Amino acid sequence: MKRAYNVKCVDFTTAGIKVVVMNKEDAIDLDVGAMDRIEIVKDEKVITAVIDLTDTFVPRGTLGLFREAYTRLGAKDGDTVYVKPKEKPSSVKYIKQKMNGVRLTKEQIYEIIGDLMKEELSDVELTAFITAVYIRGLNDSETIALTNAVVDSGGKLHLNAKQIFDKHCIGGVAGNRTTMLVVPIVAAAGLTIPKTSSRAITSPAGTADVMEVLAPVSLSKDDIEEVVNKTGGCIVWGGAVNLAAADDKLIRIRHPLALDPRGMLLASILAKKKAVGATHVIIDIPIGEGAKIKTRSDAKELAKQFNGLGKALDMEVHSLLTDGDHPIGMAIGPSIEAIEILKILGGKDVSPELKEKSALLAGILLELGKVVPEGKGRDAAIKLIDSGKANKKFREIIEMQGGDPEVKPDDIEIGKISYTVRAEQSGRIEHIDNRGISAVVRGAGAPNDKRAGLYLHVEDGDKVKTGQELFTIYANSERKIDQALDVYKERRPIRFSKIILESLD
Repeated sequence: MKRAYNVKCVDFTTAGIKVVVMNKEDAIDLDVGAMDRIEIVKDEKVITAVIDLTDTFVPRGTLGLFREAYTRLGAKDGDTVYVKPKEKPSSVKYIKQKMNGVRLTKEQIYEIIGDLMKEELSDVELTAFITAVYIRGLNDSETIALTNAVVDSGGKLHLNAKQIFDKHCIGGVAGNRTTMLVVPIVAAAGLTIPKTSSRAITSPAGTADVMEVLAPVSLSKDDIEEVVNKTGGCIVWGGAVNLAAADDKLIRIRHPLALDPRGMLLASILAKKKAVGATHVIIDIPIGEGAKIKTRSDAKELAKQFNGLGKALDMEVHSLLTDGDHPIGMAIGPSIEAIEILKILGGKDVSPELKEKSALLAGILLELGKVVPEGKGRDAAIKLIDSGKANKKFREIIEMQGGDPEVKPDDIEIGKISYTVRAEQSGRIEHIDNRGISAVVRGAGAPNDKRAGLYLHVEDGDKVKTGQELFTIYANSERKIDQALDVYKERRPIRFSKIILESLD
């Protein structure tokens, strides 16, 4: 049963499966209902779309196409298209099986990811799949199959190196911009480290947001290969290239639900490493009150899974359990973090903890790459920073990515309006909450406004007196400053020790 319809553009986007709006009377004639699929043909082009129904929005004989469907067909208002019902893909059956606790085969997982990439699955069906994985879990064979299916869903980097190094942090720690130090350290030692990083989703700055202050990060696959083959490293936005493409589609569904199924988390991270050709990977797993992983036992189990699955995927994966109970760097926000990185590489002692943690991570990669003997990596990494070699390499990378290699910390603009929050009482800083302090920075406008940020003047354990500076907020309007202060008053991310307070008084 195939029927002809006139086309009308509905200027909405879904960022997922293509959607059309059909008059209810036409749907009855075609024997389809809401959320059913139809095949639409225009000239040589064929797409699958999901139906929304209306009484009045489109008249009988007219099909309203959301922007994705309209563009994909190359349609114009008034064009004629031909429509017929279409059955649900067989992968929907496999999703239902997963919901019932059935273990999926490699072929079934590949079919689910294949239909995802062809945009054959609706958001409802993808949500069901993610929820099923969250509740039922994935065993090792399912996780390996999902990882490989995600890798095969996009392109792969082809680099002139036999060994390729990479790193990843599970996240959740404010100011944890170790990538921007690890990459130039490792590349300065002669190893190859292509780093594809993310933009902020719920944080005030992702690594790609910070690097973009210094150089373009939306590079093509060919450009990334050129940068890495010439300098040994890069720091680019992974979303700009078609690497492990299915992962971004899954994240789009996972994020609003705040669902991070363990098997899907493992597959997501390892697929991106596999797609750049990584042979050696260091995984940073922060543990603490404000981090994603709360307990050491959970972190150990996660590390064991990473290491084991890495081996099954022909990657040598080492996991490092780190302190994620408080912010690592003193600067939080894209521009102010970029300034901090330039200062550290330039020899300034502005954030010892960030420098030390980065040296530990980079040091493990140097040891894996046989640049130095086991146990000597951290010292070698520190030497590469202190000698200026890492700084020189970083500026080579900046230049190759299209930035200014001569950029200085003072060249980077931060919010033109600032406000310093001071201690209302004497005491000891017991805890600085990662999520709370990040929320303050987002209130100031980050990451959309790269100049918005916050600089901490204190760390956990510091003694402070009444009136002493705690942190300074930077924004570009008084309204944003007020908004950030409102968040601070609501969240109270800096906690004082009452016992110490009494003894100091």
